[in-house]
Amino acid sequence: MVLAAGIFITACQKSQQCNVPPQPQQNTAHSASHKSGNGVQGSMSAYYDSVLFTINPKQLPDDVAANLLAHNKSLNTIYEMETGDEVDLFVPVLDAIQKDGFNPLWQEVEITFTPGHTPRQFYSDDQVLTAEANGEITLNHTNEVYRCSVIGHK
Repeated sequence: MVLAAGIFITACQKSQQCNVPPQPQQNTAHSASHKSGNGVQGSMSAYYDSVLFTINPKQLPDDVAANLLAHNKSLNTIYEMETGDEVDLFVPVLDAIQKDGFNPLWQEVEITFTPGHTPRQFYSDDQVLTAEANGEITLNHTNEVYRCSVIGHK
């Protein structure tokens, strides 16, 4: 499953124009679940409030994830979208970082664009939620949970 991508910031959704954050050249993995291991080789890009960060996700075992989903109500969300391409065109989007409600445990939520809506990169969780409210996308809360470190700015 591929981590969800960000949405144009809410202020840009109406008739206003906005500066689009720089795109990373490549997101080196299809998703957090496809990451190969611990440490730097497991790092990838993710957006938080239109800022590109480096994260290091590690998927937790299914039994641990099920227990956390049943009992931990403070999981963060990492949005992703499966593109089927060799290199993802969509960069995951985070709903928190350190000093903003951060918890190192993240539930993966998959984005699916509804018919008639062209897939695009999102840059914040607010954009993802606005697109869902407008019927542009649907969100699927998966049973996947990651221990995800936010390493720093790109």
